[in-house]
Amino acid sequence: MATPSNDKAPWQQADPPADEQRREEPVWTGLLPAVVPAETSRDGDRDAAHAGAPDGEGDDGRAGERRGAGQRGATGRTGGGSRAVGADEAAGEEDPDEEARRRAALRRDALADEPRLPRLQQVFLVLVLPLALLAAAVRVVATPLFLWAEYHRPGFPADSYGFSTEERMVFGSYGLDYVMNWAPPGFLGGLRGADGAQLFLGSEVAHMTDVKIVLQSALAVVAVLALLGIVSCLYLRAKAPGAASGALFFGSWLTVALLVALAVAAVLGWQQFFTLFHSLFFADGSWTFRASDTLIRLYPTQFWIDAAIAVAGLALLGALAVMTATWPTAFRRHRALERVRRRQELKRRLAGR
Repeated sequence: MATPSNDKAPWQQADPPADEQRREEPVWTGLLPAVVPAETSRDGDRDAAHAGAPDGEGDDGRAGERRGAGQRGATGRTGGGSRAVGADEAAGEEDPDEEARRRAALRRDALADEPRLPRLQQVFLVLVLPLALLAAAVRVVATPLFLWAEYHRPGFPADSYGFSTEERMVFGSYGLDYVMNWAPPGFLGGLRGADGAQLFLGSEVAHMTDVKIVLQSALAVVAVLALLGIVSCLYLRAKAPGAASGALFFGSWLTVALLVALAVAAVLGWQQFFTLFHSLFFADGSWTFRASDTLIRLYPTQFWIDAAIAVAGLALLGALAVMTATWPTAFRRHRALERVRRRQELKRRLAGR
């Protein structure tokens, strides 16, 4: 009677496919799946087997044990095709248990390698990037260079009360310098015009002081957050290659979405947008002035529209640059996986495995 195909002896069964022998276990790397090199882990298992066996009994000794187990299974078969009790016991002592132990050890190594609070760090990077790009753009715009470009560009409205372009440049630079330094209110309050009259009223100086406090406080907070973001990037780069770049990639998309939303709100109603923005940071009535006041003559509505466009454009360029630098290409993915392999190989060598 022919023996069924599923009752073949162990030495008659085909070897497992090569791709199954080289299967690799996933480990945590944030937004990128990484792998543990299968060759190294299996070489470690074979070395451990060689270390426990006498000289000359490596893989050959194991093969002999398998052949012996197969022969015992064959001799234990009865005439009617049924197995003996010893054959089942020999089958239960094969490689599946060893494979399960190996997979469990790899899982423990992966859990031990997982950084603390990685998802929170990634979310932090996603949220900090738009703030950092906007703050950098605001700081670039708040310079005399942008002021000069505005006053000298074609189509910029002239002062109907008599300020020339040169006078606007001088007095406007004083206003920008005041909001970016820690000079006392007299820095603006002491300025005099050609007729000897005080240029900035007390209410104007008070508003510029409020602008100074809000702007410098915001820039300082964002600078601290950006520094923490850099630390998070370095930590994730060491512990989870690819996680930091993935977070920055999503953060750049968030920046673009935020800029689009703000642009739509500004286009649909600039006056409402301007009023809402000022009401969030300043007390009612402290930021409204007459058309003849110096602040309005130096910084008319068109100046703020152009400044908003410049800030949005610079932030958009920064977001596109970050997006390009962190785009998940095959090369960057391979480089991240190589860092994972090198780190894990170093850990195994340091552990003496």
